Formats: sequence, C-alpha cells, structure tokens
Amino acid sequence: MKDKLSKKYKLLIILMLCGTWGMAQPNWKPDDSKGFVAHDPVMIKEGDDFYLFTTGGGMAKSTDLEKWKRLKRVPSKLEWVTDDIIPGYRGGYWAPDIQYLDGTYYLYYSPSAFAKNTSAIGVMTNKTLDQKSPDYEWVDHGMILQSIPGRDFWNAIDANVYFDRKWGGEVTGWLSFGSFWGGLKLVKLDSTMKALAEPQEWYTIAKQERTFGMPDTDPGDGTIEAPFIYKRHQYYYLFVSTDYCCRGLDSTYKVLVGRSRDIRGPYFDKEGKPLYAGGGTFVAGETDEYAGIGHCAVYDFDGQTYFVAHGYDKDDKGHSKLVIKTIEWDRSEWPTVQF
Repeated sequence: MKDKLSKKYKLLIILMLCGTWGMAQPNWKPDDSKGFVAHDPVMIKEGDDFYLFTTGGGMAKSTDLEKWKRLKRVPSKLEWVTDDIIPGYRGGYWAPDIQYLDGTYYLYYSPSAFAKNTSAIGVMTNKTLDQKSPDYEWVDHGMILQSIPGRDFWNAIDANVYFDRKWGGEVTGWLSFGSFWGGLKLVKLDSTMKALAEPQEWYTIAKQERTFGMPDTDPGDGTIEAPFIYKRHQYYYLFVSTDYCCRGLDSTYKVLVGRSRDIRGPYFDKEGKPLYAGGGTFVAGETDEYAGIGHCAVYDFDGQTYFVAHGYDKDDKGHSKLVIKTIEWDRSEWPTVQF
C-alpha cells in the first residue's frame, strides 16, 4: 500500500514540475473542454468571463464553459515556504480554491510533498482576475496552517473555503481540507479570511476506514480527500473524493456527497450514514469516457448548477481532463450529475 501511495504522489509532483499538465500530449485540443488538460479545477465568474484555476498555478478563461484560453500562470514561487515547513521544497502548489468576498478574490493553495503530511495552506488575494487590468496583482499573505508528521493526524492540502453569510450580512469563513490520514477537517477563519479564528474551532467532517496499526506518518488506506462545501436552500452539501487518483487508466477516483443543516456537521448520506463514519452517496465515477472522476467543485451560474472536476480520459491514455457537467436535483434535494 505504501508503494502505491508513493507512486500517486510522485506522479503528481512530476506533473507539477513539468510546468503544465499534459504539456506533450498530441491529442490535446486547447480550445475544447473535453480535451482541456487540467487537474484539481476550480472556477469563478467575473463579469461575462469564467476563470479556471488548477494545480501548479494554471489559469484559463472562457465565455461559454466550452472553449478555454490559457492565461499567464498565477505566481507559484512561495517565499514563505522553508525547509522547516516542507523539506526539499522546489516550488509550486496543489489544489487551489478561488473565492470572492466584498471586492476581493481569495486564492487558497497548498504546497506539499508526496506521501507526507509536510504540508501547508496559504492564501493570496487580488482585486480582479482580468490580467489586462492595471489592478491585476496577486498579493501573497502566506500560511494559514500547516501539518507536521508525527504531530498531526491530518494533511493540510485540498483547501476549500465557504463564506457563510447570515441574515444581517455577517460573514463567517470556514476552511475545509484534508487528504487520507484521519480524514477531512473543518476550521473557522477570522474576519480577514487569512488566518484561523481564536479561540480555534476544529471539526472532523468526513473520513474513511483506515487499517488499524499503520504508523501516523503513513497516509494509510483511508482514501478520502478534496472536500467541497456547497449551500442549497436549508442544506450544506459536502462533496468528497474517494479511492485513487493520478493513475491514468487505472485511476479509480469517484465523488460522494452528504449533507447537513449545520456547516459544522454532522453530514449524512442519502441512507442516513454519517460521512465521519465512512458514509457518502455516489455522485460521479467511472463512465464510458473516463476511468475515474474526482476532486470536484460545484457552482451556480445563470440559474444552473454545475459540477466541475477532472477525469481520466479513456480515449487519451488516461490523461487528466477538465469535466464540466450539469447537476439536477431530485424531489428530496439530492444531486445527480448529468453525463
């Protein structure tokens, strides 16, 4: 199991260091979302333009969610990441999350090392996503939190932030994150959205069964990561990814969901099983086109709910491609992705 996990993270690092995902793939069509190479995609809309962010600092723009134009990459040289935080760090970051609040865009990101929880979550901000604007400038605010092997039974990667706006306009920021180890965590941010609130609030929101007896420094086989929280009516929906990514045609990635009336949980699946006890209702996985699908985000654009993820393309040697599909909701308010 340890060798398999190492291969996963080694492949992830190799792809990051290449500078762009799938840079030498002859079947890649740059203007076609089905052929658009992407890993860990997240999205936001500014004006009439959709902006996409991916692992490694990738950024792209579209007006129709189908044809995408790659833009200049987001800066990924992080001055605050030292050997004390991530030994041997060579630059770059994983799994960004883009959010907007009161005139500011927040980009959360995770520098890390393969198969280790020598990881951290940081944030940078910008006033606009239009790279032609004189106001376009990413300002890095450094680290929010870090995980340390042997001390922390969680991994500080795969950040997702939800700005919870209550009646009266008060906003509370919640940061969910995690991969393998003891599962997914939720922590409260302070009013700046750049640091943890004091006193600190921590919650375990989802995890999968892990083989007993593995050392704390081993990621283990409790395959869960990439939380994403989405609010619809009275429910908060927690989307998670399970099984294995990054193995091309052998990838088994899939997406599960649970929901709660409280953002802090507990989250339950359609059968009533809590996600902190291994529950989760199936949303997406292997299809005729993809070996596996995962690391999703969910958005409402122009009255339609969209599922955004990456999938391992069966027609292109399992390369990681952008997946954008619509979501429909049943009478009990459970989501179905339309493939």
